[in-house]
Amino acid sequence: MSVKASLFITCIADLMYAHVGKSVVNVLRRSGVRLDFPEGQTCCGQPAFSSGYYKEAAKVAKKTIEVFAKSERIVIPSGSCAAMIHHGYPTLFADDPVWKKRADEFIHKCYEFSQFIVDVLGITDVGATFKKRVTYHSSCHMTRMLGVEEQPKILLKNVKGIEYVELPYAFDCCGFGGTFSMKMADISGAILEEKVDNVISTGAEVLVGSDLTCLMNISGMLSRRGSNIKVMHLAQVLDQGV
Repeated sequence: MSVKASLFITCIADLMYAHVGKSVVNVLRRSGVRLDFPEGQTCCGQPAFSSGYYKEAAKVAKKTIEVFAKSERIVIPSGSCAAMIHHGYPTLFADDPVWKKRADEFIHKCYEFSQFIVDVLGITDVGATFKKRVTYHSSCHMTRMLGVEEQPKILLKNVKGIEYVELPYAFDCCGFGGTFSMKMADISGAILEEKVDNVISTGAEVLVGSDLTCLMNISGMLSRRGSNIKVMHLAQVLDQGV
């Protein structure tokens, strides 16, 4: 039996990485998901929340909850945004019983992309083929806050033809951290330099991740270093060779 779900595309995918959104849709539909895209969706509210603007973040969060009110399940191709919903929304509505109830109902419908495929659909091999040497960056919010660690690696390692190599200190931050990278640019840059050193050390042809902001950050430094390592979202790899 097919599963019905809604796609929450996230700001950065919508504005800068539409091709990643296309791969997400392709993979989910091939996996038997009856996918829809509720109109009116915007941001999860994380930028405002991370900067301490809780009132503004709550306004955005309410909009998101309302947009997806009729959705049975919600798939999010971003561990960071999913973590914001699971951990930020309870904070935003802790003193508002009505919206706390609505937020709790919304939270229980939300899944990160790889989490949904492995834990909800029960699929560990989507039938992709990708004959490249790859390594994987474990993003902070997805692993430390959301608790999703193994699901993306399981899917990645089951891609036919792939040569998977572990990234040294994979769980170390890439230095982005949202507004942290702007407010503490020197520290952020130093963290990023170390991350890129580790990526290059693997000899990988492709760096894979599940958070586009991390990948954008790392990709920028790889480019400035003159590296030929390609950066791809997990969904793009899972959409290969099918």
